[in-house]
Amino acid sequence: MRSFEHTGSPVRVVFGAGTLGALRSEVERLGRRRVLLVSGSSQPDVVERAAAGLGDLLAGRFSGAAMHTPVEVTARALESASDADVVVSIGGGSATGLGKALAVRLGVPQIAVPTTYAGSEVTSTLGETADGVKTTRSAPEILPATVLYDVDLTVDLPVATSVTSGVNAMAHAVEALYSPDADPAVDALAEQSIRLLAAGLRRIVTDPADVDARADALTGAWLAGTCLGAVGMGLHHKLCHTLGGSFGLPHAGTHTVVLPHAIAYNASAAPDAVARVAAALGRDRDAAAAMYDFVVEVGGPTSLAELGFRAGDVAEAARLATARPYPNPRPVTEEGVTELLTDALAGARPAGAPDFSWLTDQVVASFANAPDARVRQLLSDLVRRAHAFANDNDLTQDEWQYGIDFLTRTGAITSPTRQEFILLSDTLGLSSMVDLLTNSRTTETTPSAVLGPFYVPGPPAVAPGADISGDLPGIPLRVDVRIEDTTGAPIGDATVDVWQSNEDGFYDLQLPDLEGPVLRGRLTSDADGMVRFWTILPSEYPVPVDGPVGQLLESTGRHPYRAPHLHFLIDAPGHRRLITQLFVAGGAYLDSDTVFGVKDDLIVDFAPGEGSPPDGRAVEGEWRVLTYVFRMG
Repeated sequence: MRSFEHTGSPVRVVFGAGTLGALRSEVERLGRRRVLLVSGSSQPDVVERAAAGLGDLLAGRFSGAAMHTPVEVTARALESASDADVVVSIGGGSATGLGKALAVRLGVPQIAVPTTYAGSEVTSTLGETADGVKTTRSAPEILPATVLYDVDLTVDLPVATSVTSGVNAMAHAVEALYSPDADPAVDALAEQSIRLLAAGLRRIVTDPADVDARADALTGAWLAGTCLGAVGMGLHHKLCHTLGGSFGLPHAGTHTVVLPHAIAYNASAAPDAVARVAAALGRDRDAAAAMYDFVVEVGGPTSLAELGFRAGDVAEAARLATARPYPNPRPVTEEGVTELLTDALAGARPAGAPDFSWLTDQVVASFANAPDARVRQLLSDLVRRAHAFANDNDLTQDEWQYGIDFLTRTGAITSPTRQEFILLSDTLGLSSMVDLLTNSRTTETTPSAVLGPFYVPGPPAVAPGADISGDLPGIPLRVDVRIEDTTGAPIGDATVDVWQSNEDGFYDLQLPDLEGPVLRGRLTSDADGMVRFWTILPSEYPVPVDGPVGQLLESTGRHPYRAPHLHFLIDAPGHRRLITQLFVAGGAYLDSDTVFGVKDDLIVDFAPGEGSPPDGRAVEGEWRVLTYVFRMG
């Protein structure tokens, strides 16, 4: 059982296009009258629009926000604070960080207006740099009171900045997934954040003016920041703070380079979380390599060297990053961080399964000219899934050969009376899945069930009221069933094939000493839709275990038994064929049928017979009655 504690974020979020116009009303909503407006040097026109909108509420301005929030910059900004009772920050993570530093020092609320995908605007974490060392702290009062997300402000954000800013936000979501403080809500937000950011950034690279893509990326950033605000930070953020604060590397670019390597570092210790990252990126595994490939795809930086980091700084950076302990899935060691930084410095792709998608693409492309679109779709999807299965499980040559041999043996034992391939499909639940997809589309008709491996086309004709048991021993069973349409009207002249096992659980096909078919037959419904015949009570039985399927069941610790049932295949002109089974209520294996064929609506009372049996039949001892109404669409 997973235990957790969760506290919802109190941040007010206003999201949309043109929301900058609501800035003044949001200040007034907080009951504030004197605004300190802080920003960086970018997008001065946006800052001017904000200032104009604030009008007489603007008490001071500071436009010198810097990366990593140096304390000396904060000190200069405080000189512009006057008697401000609210701080408004406009810009990326640097502006947001300065706004946090000022708001917490002044003891006033902050309204953040992010223009990048930093995500830090919804966290209670503040990172500041003093004497070349960046430290972080978290406190409820650091959390901005309101965040205005205006998609319009991000449309002109350069693609390169969009990419590094977006991957920086992804880092929040990734680290949240393997945080010890994570909970189901954090997991869901983090996965959705990565999906939105990945999809949004891909489209932004193609069309920077795509407003919907910008909205997806900004939404993803908000979710990512929300995740990080709910959990503690691990290796990735601590390392990036070290590289930024002590070595002057650009904040978002550093996050972009380090993220794949931080994922690789923690992959073995947090496999489930890392698998979620891969899935959110559209890959089945190898999240570290997937993240690296994504960064390459969208044109982001991949090496610390291109950001200005030097080989001679690796040892010192590793020492600083491991100086203080902090939570992380895998223990953080100086040796391990040194290796991580060395790989990141060189821009090496994290080790993982090689990318052989080119082969899959070639095979799928070979079907492009198939004249039947459905054949093309099915084969293309089959190849993609089969290749993914081989790749995800690192399939060996011996395992592949064993699989081929297994299928060869399955084919060799298959005959008109021994359908081992159908049995394989049944025991893997594939037959039931196809049955559900094909036949279980409406609640108005009788549920369907799998055909099974023992059906034989063209069973012998049986007269109404006749006995199909061939005098085999067993509890006599009288069957009186009615065939109707969905309005309740009887269906006459319906062809009804029935078949079942004997008292010992064998079908006639499995009993070579029998002469001719027994316990199977073909009947026709009368004008009232009725079908009547005698047989014996069906028993639970094992599927054949003397072939490859039996070996599969044994090797996986599964029993081979089917719950007791009677098969029906009903054909009627103008109606959809019905293949189904009626299961004996109270019978064995109803909850573990080996072919997954039992449906609750098909579990029927095979009731004890009372009084004299119909048709003047002489019965000594116990007998049963099955009555049922089949409804056909």
